[in-house]
Amino acid sequence: MMTLKELMAGDVADLFFMLSDFGETHEVEGKNIDIVIDNDELLKLKTGTEIGLGEADLLIYARSEDTPDRKAPGSLINFDGRECQVVDWVENTGVSCILLKQNRTI
Repeated sequence: MMTLKELMAGDVADLFFMLSDFGETHEVEGKNIDIVIDNDELLKLKTGTEIGLGEADLLIYARSEDTPDRKAPGSLINFDGRECQVVDWVENTGVSCILLKQNRTI
């Protein structure tokens, strides 16, 4: 018998990241992975009280097994050929929630 955690992980893989519905393929650290970009949740976080989260330009969800090793805030990560700074990286039930800030030069 499967545990609830195992069932939930299957749901995430089978439903949340379906390319025909929510998911999109993007290049992360040179590897093509299926992700979900959530601009609505990003907007909520940016207007909240969490210090530093307001700096994020992009919020992505990806299967933790597909992402590179978890990076600390301030680390750089290449997203679709652009160097971005990790604002926050949280993993829960096999899903990584990654907040990124695009590096901009003036």
